[in-house]
Amino acid sequence: MSALDQPQVEASLEGFLVKVRPRIKALFAHYKIPPQDTEDILQQALLALVYQRQEVRDPEAWLFGTLRNKCLLYWRGQRRKLYDAVDAAVLECMAEPTAPAQVGADLRRDLESALELLPERCRSLLSLRYSQGYEPPELAERLGYSPSSINKITTRCLAALTRHLVTAGNRKKADHD
Repeated sequence: MSALDQPQVEASLEGFLVKVRPRIKALFAHYKIPPQDTEDILQQALLALVYQRQEVRDPEAWLFGTLRNKCLLYWRGQRRKLYDAVDAAVLECMAEPTAPAQVGADLRRDLESALELLPERCRSLLSLRYSQGYEPPELAERLGYSPSSINKITTRCLAALTRHLVTAGNRKKADHD
């Protein structure tokens, strides 16, 4: 692109953004994206649009399809962070207690209560993984799962455990209030 084309492209991009801004705001509201994260998601999508503008036939449709995908990926990433936090907490809690005895006992009791609510396959998987230290390939072999699916199954079990822990935490909070 020559230097003469640059102002023309910037003006057309500004006009395009003015035109689609209300729909962009509605899309972010629909997906409940926090305001502090919308700008990053929009910038990533616009940058991709600018780089691929020669191949894009309908920039508006392309942008909204890309934004929808990025919103879905955003929430998938947020859930993954929560599961990873639970993953670390489970590992820490199932390891030798290092916290004060009462705190460790409370955490262990909450964890055991939540684990009891899980289906047997999740209890077995989480016990083997975190209490006995089996690695994913060993888990897959021991439990009869394919090695390619064991991470997804582990994530689902951690998600179920997370839901039970959050529910139990909300109940405790309500009891104290």
